[in-house]
Amino acid sequence: MLQVFIGFDKKEIAAYQVCAYSIIRNSSVPVSIAPLNIQYFPWFSNNDYKASTDFAFTRFLVPWLSEYKGWSLFIDGDMLVRGDIKELFDHADDKYAVQCVQHDYTPKMGKKFLNAEQTDYDRKNWSSVMLFNNAKCQNLTPGYVNTTHGLELHQMEWCKGTEIGSIPSTWNVLVGEEGPSSRFTDPQLVHFTRGGPYFKQFSFTPYADEWNQYHAEANSVLDTRIVEAV
Repeated sequence: MLQVFIGFDKKEIAAYQVCAYSIIRNSSVPVSIAPLNIQYFPWFSNNDYKASTDFAFTRFLVPWLSEYKGWSLFIDGDMLVRGDIKELFDHADDKYAVQCVQHDYTPKMGKKFLNAEQTDYDRKNWSSVMLFNNAKCQNLTPGYVNTTHGLELHQMEWCKGTEIGSIPSTWNVLVGEEGPSSRFTDPQLVHFTRGGPYFKQFSFTPYADEWNQYHAEANSVLDTRIVEAV
């Protein structure tokens, strides 16, 4: 069974729901999905002021949560998974500690959603989709993650550069941003990094209609189950 952890933020509950449903809907194999909710870690105190989401740093606890065994995937909650998640796991290569889409771009906007600060740094957005080879990430302990500066974590300075592998750019297409992934016309995963359709000011962003379709379908399934249960 594939292990997937999704960043959960109480400000973007609808985003998480649609992201999880899109994985389930399009996966050809069983998937275990876990929300990475900050309330599960009351002891966590890394309060780097630049963090824009509740899961900004707890994402790096995934290898620990997986008992440093097998492969696990972390993805941000503001994503729509249009492809079969198994195909992403098929790119796993044992010679790497972590694999990701290696973006090379400068953010267009000075602010993110909800007026969060937009910080530009090397390896920007690499950590938004991370395929962890858990056994090779044993230095990502709770103590390390809890005390390390955010940039060191997100720039993956916790492993050697040669241990960072790539996955196809189509698995993390940044909606509305320029970059190597922008040329794909049928991406397998779209990332609403600037703000998703669940925010009024981004209601007409690319892929908004598709996101709304998934949202409506997920809620329709829930409503049907409630009626049947009654």
